[in-house]
Amino acid sequence: MEDRYIVSDLDDLEEVAGKLASALTSGDDGATARIVLFYGSMGAGKTTLIKAVCEALGVEDTVTSPTFALVNEYRTAEDKPVYHFDFYRIERIEEAYDLGYEEYFYSGGLCLVEWPEKIEPLIPYDDPSVRLSTVSITVNEKGARIIDCHIV
Repeated sequence: MEDRYIVSDLDDLEEVAGKLASALTSGDDGATARIVLFYGSMGAGKTTLIKAVCEALGVEDTVTSPTFALVNEYRTAEDKPVYHFDFYRIERIEEAYDLGYEEYFYSGGLCLVEWPEKIEPLIPYDDPSVRLSTVSITVNEKGARIIDCHIV
């Protein structure tokens, strides 16, 4: 799926999140790792979009930014794990190693990663066992969010 969405208000976000959630779970056999990298400046709406995607997946937990914990775990309506990472505050890439990022990335659970540029060398771009997707969010001059998605 390669799409661009323009989100002017939170009502539009629900529809976009539903489409993303559907694309992220299609063909999900649990055997392939699925990692989604969320790019965007501070305040662009990465966490808000992730909350909406989790809601569309049936997550009933409170979805919050794991800024200080680095990772939060949620469960979908089908009891599948969703791992939400926020690497904004890491200062050394070793902090991702200390967290045990590989266990999450290769767990078969859905990994939603904010600030992936902070761990760029650790992203498994060339690993055929990983379904790596990207979501980029920018804000236009009217304050609308432009969401560019490449979901595999």
